[in-house]
Amino acid sequence: MSSSKAQNAAYLNLSDKEFNQKIEKAFEILKNCALCPRNCHVDRISGKKGACKVLIKPYVSSWGPHFGEEAPLVGRYGSGTIFFGFCNLSCVYCQNWTISHLGEGEEISCDELAQVMIFLQNSGCHNINLVTPTHQVPQIIKSIYIAREQGLRIPIVYNSGGYEAIETLRILDGIIDIYMPDFKYADNALAEKYSKVKNYTEFAKKALKEMHRQVGDLIINAEGIAVRGLLVRHLVLPNNIAGTEEVVKFIAEEISKDTYINIMDQYRPCWQTDKYPELNRTITHKEFEDAVNIALKYGLTRIDCLIYSKRYYRWL
Repeated sequence: MSSSKAQNAAYLNLSDKEFNQKIEKAFEILKNCALCPRNCHVDRISGKKGACKVLIKPYVSSWGPHFGEEAPLVGRYGSGTIFFGFCNLSCVYCQNWTISHLGEGEEISCDELAQVMIFLQNSGCHNINLVTPTHQVPQIIKSIYIAREQGLRIPIVYNSGGYEAIETLRILDGIIDIYMPDFKYADNALAEKYSKVKNYTEFAKKALKEMHRQVGDLIINAEGIAVRGLLVRHLVLPNNIAGTEEVVKFIAEEISKDTYINIMDQYRPCWQTDKYPELNRTITHKEFEDAVNIALKYGLTRIDCLIYSKRYYRWL
């Protein structure tokens, strides 16, 4: 779906009162933390750590213009990516394991995080891309508010693992422009085995529905830049561990056949995959081709590799 109509970032339309109410509500959750479906119920404000190991300050690993994301996010000048430290998932094959598992990074203030956002905008980036934000939503909302006062105006991308609490997503309504969740698994038992969380599939499905309710299908402007909407990522895993058919069937039948989806072939064994022989190899060409063909079978046509990658010209 494309549009030539200019569109303001959602958070520019919130009043100060509405924004501050969202900030207050989000920080209140930290007193008995249920930001994500893990529901650790620890008081992060008083210094208790849950599964994510993060307290009340933003915990950031790195930031900068990123050119390895989907083309509608990257454009000419890059996606303004901020990598947050730690994660609410514990994937045994995590490719960013030094950040997500080992916590590479440092605490900064919300004022400093706001300055990072302004820096990325001033660098020409088309959006602010929040990578692994779920466990730091209150800090992020406050930082966006501060940055807005300093002139931030570009869209916000919520780039998550898909394991989300609906209550948290509802606080984000009116702040996030582009949701970019993973849909990792169609089977809860496999999700628990490989990402160490319970009931992943049910929470991911509810999250995708809520995200789509808020922002709709992905809108791409006349310059080819995404400005609002849902973009789903699905990483093909060896031996059909991700359950691709069930994933794309759900998206096509219960979200939208116009969903923009990135079916990804970049899986490589790392972190702890030596303990899981079934994951300890790259995917085959056939496994990836089968995954794309399954998505086409269910009527999904906005498939990133078919639109932008010359490597997969045979489908066009």
